[in-house]
Amino acid sequence: MSVTIECQKRPEMSKSRALRSEGLIPANLYGHDGANSVHLVVKRKEAESLLRHAAANKTIVEVNIPDLSWQGTTVIREVQTHPWKGTIYHLSFFAVDKPED
Repeated sequence: MSVTIECQKRPEMSKSRALRSEGLIPANLYGHDGANSVHLVVKRKEAESLLRHAAANKTIVEVNIPDLSWQGTTVIREVQTHPWKGTIYHLSFFAVDKPED
């Protein structure tokens, strides 16, 4: 099963708490360009919907980043949540090579 999500590049010097109050979830994408990583934001509703249909380290997620003109296959590596509220704090995506058919 493959799921698609659209992310935006995270503004420079933005605070995570301020982003969350605006309805955005901070995220990172690792391995899209070698050893480099990129800081992203995802809309809260899209992140919650994604996590209803995807499991960490198991589900292939198609990530689209229009700001960087990048689209690729990733896997959710880590989901950080509030300890007792269960709200999403942070997502980590790892880029993977597309399986050859």
